[in-house]
Amino acid sequence: MAKYIAQIIILGTQVIGRAFARALRQEFAASQEATRRGGGGQKGASRAAANARTGITLEEAQQILNIDKLDPEIIAKSYEHLFNANDKSKGGSFYLQSKVVRAKERLDQEVESRKPETEPWPLDKLEL
Repeated sequence: MAKYIAQIIILGTQVIGRAFARALRQEFAASQEATRRGGGGQKGASRAAANARTGITLEEAQQILNIDKLDPEIIAKSYEHLFNANDKSKGGSFYLQSKVVRAKERLDQEVESRKPETEPWPLDKLEL
């Protein structure tokens, strides 16, 4: 009897150990994927800050507005269509309309951050 109880305990411990190891491997893989998607370094930090400000990721914003490239004209066209389609006075959803607005804000931030910076003032033309 004691022998069977010991075997059950050992078998249970092995099963739990394998499940724990599998969960750790999955978490590690998910962490690596998140790091790869975020870009890491300064780029990843700025992207995470933008996600926190708007509460929406870039990929989610693109899905909401149903766009695949960051073209301001396409963004504006899709935004206008979806915003008007979800107008509460036309039987639309205020919740969906607000999601469309947040998605446009997030995409506008991304477009703005990808614009090339203007040229700095030449040092030889500065008067001291």
